[in-house]
Amino acid sequence: MAKAKNILFIMFDQLRWDYLSCYGHKHLHTPNIDRLAKMGVQFTRAYIQSPICGSSRMSTYTGRYVHSHGASWNGIPLKVGEMTMGDHLRAAGMGCHLVGKTHMRADAEGMARLGLEPDSLIGARVAECGFDVFERDDGMKPEGPDGSYDPDGAKEYNKYLKARGYESDNPWHDFANSGVDAAGNVLSGWFLKNSTEAANIEEQDSETPYLTRRGMEFIEQADGPWCCHLSYIKPHWPYIVPEPYHDMYGPEHVPAPIRSAAEYDNAHPVLKAFMEAPVGKAFSRDEVRNAVIPAYMGLIKQCDDQMGVLFKWLEDTGRMDDTMIVLTSDHGDFLGDHWMGEKTFFHDTSTKVPLIIYDPSPEADATRGTTCDALVECIDLAPTFVDVAGGKVAGHILEGHSLLPILHGKETETPRDFVICEYDYSGSPIANRLGASVRDGVMFMVADKDWKLVHCEGGYRPILFDLKNDPQELTDLGDSADHAEMIERMYDKLFRWTRRQSQRTTRSEEQLLVMRKESGRRGVVIGIYDENDTPLELTVHYRGRKVENHKASHRKDLVGE
Repeated sequence: MAKAKNILFIMFDQLRWDYLSCYGHKHLHTPNIDRLAKMGVQFTRAYIQSPICGSSRMSTYTGRYVHSHGASWNGIPLKVGEMTMGDHLRAAGMGCHLVGKTHMRADAEGMARLGLEPDSLIGARVAECGFDVFERDDGMKPEGPDGSYDPDGAKEYNKYLKARGYESDNPWHDFANSGVDAAGNVLSGWFLKNSTEAANIEEQDSETPYLTRRGMEFIEQADGPWCCHLSYIKPHWPYIVPEPYHDMYGPEHVPAPIRSAAEYDNAHPVLKAFMEAPVGKAFSRDEVRNAVIPAYMGLIKQCDDQMGVLFKWLEDTGRMDDTMIVLTSDHGDFLGDHWMGEKTFFHDTSTKVPLIIYDPSPEADATRGTTCDALVECIDLAPTFVDVAGGKVAGHILEGHSLLPILHGKETETPRDFVICEYDYSGSPIANRLGASVRDGVMFMVADKDWKLVHCEGGYRPILFDLKNDPQELTDLGDSADHAEMIERMYDKLFRWTRRQSQRTTRSEEQLLVMRKESGRRGVVIGIYDENDTPLELTVHYRGRKVENHKASHRKDLVGE
């Protein structure tokens, strides 16, 4: 094997860290992803920076916290001017390309203000989160009385399905994400009761195999060095999967929910609002979990099988020898744990994600097949990729840390002693339920290996979990007087993070150190009483100079003469 020349960056959407067999799932066997873990390093404490698709991905793609890049919820544009993974990699001589989902919204107003045309090279990159797009497929083509959630969603995929004979104005919904009864009625995958149905599509035409083929097609024609973000749509809802995956698992394979009656009864007011949201109430019912989770497992099994197809192709074509492979997710899925559905809170169920990195270089031989419990954040991927590309990591812009020292056995920890996750719910119905202002509809999580604190704006007490003695996060100690000191310590970490300098992105640390000396050698003389009080070389341009006297008194003397 040789040094990694290329990077295959694989991301699944809404894949829980504990729904892979290499992370301990009892019934769901994922041998292909497990094999990748045996070839590389499996991280056990990898955290996202926001528990929702858009803002989590924007942190991954920029290498910056949500507080820094500002795209704090789905549909909030990434502002023009934010550098992305693609910008950093191209500067290091590596292309950066997209096959699949980003959930990115372009800053159209900012682009218009600066005269950036979306169809220009630079404009297209700004509008696509820094990627050169081979195919973008956000995998969402829902439609309602006010129109489509994403008019361009599944655009190319729908063209593909129509060309394959799936006749419909929206085959993404009618075939790929719905079942069908004997009379030909569409059984929409949006309704959770239909999760037990087989999607009405040939398995090879469903979304996951389709994106696998598109990824291979990109790699086949790519000029290196390249980074390919192969971003899968599943196992994100709609929770429905084609044969033979739809009935591989049943209620007997559904893990018991991680929750307790006391947890619900004594819930913090903000947490209680999330529990009582419609999706939380739905997933608190056994009939819903027993319908959805087998389908969710089937979607993951299909993903793993496609990893087998992809990895074999990489081996057969020799790409496995010079390509780093990174496999992760943008967030998890509560699936009824803690009385919630979806992902928008801070339990490990949502905020901890699988992260497996295979580095083909000989330097990584010593760590193959190992696990690492270092505190890792998704913002670490961008600096890692720059490091692989041979570039200089712009530490004043990228807020994460390269993981190459860990992959190469030189370090066992990252430089951080806590991780951060943020959630802005100011534009969601939860804010109305709580009567929260836009300013107060935000939350922050700070966690280390032993403790997790959640701060909710709006005058609420904190939430505190003892991760060492309560790893399932069932007991909130935020109102415990016995834990006041620990709460203060965790707040100190959160405040240390908020005090970081994150917006000074136009000057590096090295440049600032040089600036300390430069002004003194560029003619600025401040606080010097006598020219001999400072070195001659600094004031050489101010000494021994002669000019004509133009003072007013001198001119009068000349006139009098």
